[in-house]
Amino acid sequence: MNNETARERLVNGLERSKRLQRESVLDSLRAVPRHEFVPERYREWAYEDRPLPIGHDQTISAPHMVAIMTDRLALSQGDRVLEIGTGCGYHAAVVAETIDAGTVYSVEYVPELAQSARERLDRLGYDVHIKAGDGHNGWPEHAPYDGVYLTCAIPELPEALIEQVVPGGRIVAPIGEQTQKLLVAEKRADGSLSRRIDGRVQFVPMRGG
Repeated sequence: MNNETARERLVNGLERSKRLQRESVLDSLRAVPRHEFVPERYREWAYEDRPLPIGHDQTISAPHMVAIMTDRLALSQGDRVLEIGTGCGYHAAVVAETIDAGTVYSVEYVPELAQSARERLDRLGYDVHIKAGDGHNGWPEHAPYDGVYLTCAIPELPEALIEQVVPGGRIVAPIGEQTQKLLVAEKRADGSLSRRIDGRVQFVPMRGG
């Protein structure tokens, strides 16, 4: 089975699950070549719905998790989005497809991953801005953002990230340590957050701080 056929089969399965609310996210998953983001020795599993190692004790998230997190951000074309944890760049590419002419800013703690993701995304034509650094601080120079998401688990949301989201914007993040849950938060006009939990998850812990 070639990559295009395998990718279509994967996305069709996610569509049938009825867990996604936005067709734009499914379209983005169909457009992004996940195999390009997976180390060569794991590429035969690129279109299985599972996480895979990418080195430095990090993983590329399972496609269903990328889809759910992107869906819950409720993004629109032209949005500005902050990602904490670039990894291999796959999730950023899916978000970039979803917001079209918008901009993705991404912070990666491991310099080698930041550099390789930057080169990969540039080669594939995605306009994603990446810097190596501590994601706890966000990226204030480009704030405010319409959405922020974390691809790593953290006990509590850093205040810096909350401050960098516009009122009405959303934050999606794995919260917890041994037991993790997916937090979907929306910033109110007064700066506080409305919060809800969208299932249990399992992510690598956030570094730095």
